[in-house]
Amino acid sequence: MDQIQAMRTFARVVESGSFTRAADSLAVPKGTVTKHIQALEALVHTKLLNRTTRRVTVTLDGAAYYERTSSLLADLDHLGSSMVDAQATPRGRLRIHVGSATASLVIIPALPAFYELYPDIQIDIGVSDHMVDLMADNVDCMIHVGEIADQSLVARRIANLPFVTVASPAYLERHGTPLHPLDLGAKGHSMVNQFSGRTRRMDAHEFSKDGKRVDVAAPYKVAVNESHALTTAVLAGLGISQMIGFIAHPFLEYGQLVEVLPDWTREPLSVYAVYPPNRHLSAKVRVFVDWAAQLCGKHPQRKLRSDRRSSS
Repeated sequence: MDQIQAMRTFARVVESGSFTRAADSLAVPKGTVTKHIQALEALVHTKLLNRTTRRVTVTLDGAAYYERTSSLLADLDHLGSSMVDAQATPRGRLRIHVGSATASLVIIPALPAFYELYPDIQIDIGVSDHMVDLMADNVDCMIHVGEIADQSLVARRIANLPFVTVASPAYLERHGTPLHPLDLGAKGHSMVNQFSGRTRRMDAHEFSKDGKRVDVAAPYKVAVNESHALTTAVLAGLGISQMIGFIAHPFLEYGQLVEVLPDWTREPLSVYAVYPPNRHLSAKVRVFVDWAAQLCGKHPQRKLRSDRRSSS
């Protein structure tokens, strides 16, 4: 038995909560996972996992063993990575998770430039607007827009994203252009709202000007839980909405959307690179995060804001 590999397999089962997910993340047959666990339990003369047809739980001895082995495996990974990092360019498979708009409008279009710098990195990109379990899903890094609720995760702020309030020309032709945020609830306007797919909580519409803040709870006809759907709904003339500048930018540039209430702003959203706790930050993760931070910092949304100020 390869004891180190068996320990890695055991750790993946604990982190993912499933023999099947552990096998998938390690790219081995499920039977191999079972054999590694059985061999490890025989080696330590202790039952480490309780397995039923519905779930896998860790025994008290298994929890203690996991705590010590995860630390040992992290040290081994750090030792191996530090040697590789000192002698070679970043390489290998990188698993990331990115929100849908950030992936399709920012990250993926710029990847050819990334591969000119780091041709030996292979990237698996999971795309959705929901937080994932980094440990269970074996994700190396997540680019997340918005605050991080799980304080156990390691997060690095890489950018701030300004909002812009927009509507379609057809909508404004039918309903008129609001001159104040309070017009949104008082003059027959409709909003397109966005809600959290996890908590179902509706995002607020916040407006600030000269130190004054106005929270608007205007009527809405459509609410969605995904950024591309939000854009589609606004383009269809279903209402006014606040969206992140980089999403709105191309539609504003070609006249498909119009900015409204330009003197009223909203607190920008922070973008974070998020890592699992107690996992060594490899060279491939470091260079990707540094590249993503630079990419977000020079995106056209910055130009959109400066152009608006110069034209006012």
